[in-house]
Amino acid sequence: MRSLAIGATGMLAQQVNVETISNNIANATTTGFKKQRAEFQDLLYQNFRRIGSTSSDAGTIVPTGVQVGAGVRVAAIGRILEQGNLTVTDNKLDVAVNGAGYFQVQLPNGDTSYTRAGNFKLSPEGVIVTADGYQVIPAITIPTDAVDVAINPSGEVLVKTDGQVETQNVGQLQLATFPNAAGLEAIGDNLFMETPASGGGVVGNPGAPGFGRLVQGALETSNVNIVQEITTLITAQRAYEMNSKVIKTTDEMMQTVGQLR
Repeated sequence: MRSLAIGATGMLAQQVNVETISNNIANATTTGFKKQRAEFQDLLYQNFRRIGSTSSDAGTIVPTGVQVGAGVRVAAIGRILEQGNLTVTDNKLDVAVNGAGYFQVQLPNGDTSYTRAGNFKLSPEGVIVTADGYQVIPAITIPTDAVDVAINPSGEVLVKTDGQVETQNVGQLQLATFPNAAGLEAIGDNLFMETPASGGGVVGNPGAPGFGRLVQGALETSNVNIVQEITTLITAQRAYEMNSKVIKTTDEMMQTVGQLR
C-alpha cells in the first residue's frame, strides 16, 4: 500500500522541520543569527486516468482524472534575513549593522568570509579581529596608546591618544552586500561564504546607497521569535504524529486483509 511510503516521507520531512526549528531555538541568543525555515514540495504523481484524455469516440474530455501522490520532500531550508533587534552593550568594539551588509573576515587560509556578528576584539598587535581571532577586512590597527575609540555610522574608526585633543582616523570599516544574501553558505562560527547562488559581493562604506549604517556599542540580536518557533514546533509535532498514524492505520488495514479466509 502506497500510504506506508507516503506516511514515511511525511515523517522524514517533519523530522527535518523539527531539526530546523530546534536549531533556531538553540540560536535564539546568538549574535546576528538569522532564522531558517523548511520548505516542502509534493513528490511525483502516478496517473491512473490522465487529466484531459478523451473518454469516448465523441471526443469527451476527462475533467479531473485520477492522480495519486507519492508524498512530500524537503525542497529547501531558506534563511529569513529580516533585521534583528539592536541591544546596547556600551562596549567600544561592539558594532551592529543597521540595514543591509556583512562585515568581511579573513580566514586563516586566506579566504574571505562574511558575518553580521560585530562583537570584535583586539589582537595582541592591536588589530581588530573576531572572537576567534580572525582579522576583519580591511585591517585596522588601534594604537597602543589610544585612550578612546569611536566608530561612526559611516564606518570610520577614530581614536584619541593620551595628550591629544583631536581624534585620528586609523581606518575604515566596510560592508559587503549580495544580490541574493539568502544564497550564502553558513560555515559555523557566525560566518558565511560566497556561493554561485549568492552572487558576487559588492563592497562599500556603511551609509552609502544600498548599505546599512553602523551602530557602535551595540550588537544585533538573533531574529528568532521564540513564541513563533514554539507554535511552529507544535504544528510540526502534530504533523509528525498524523503521519505516524497513517502508517499505523495502513499496517492495521494490511493485517485485516491478511486475515481474510
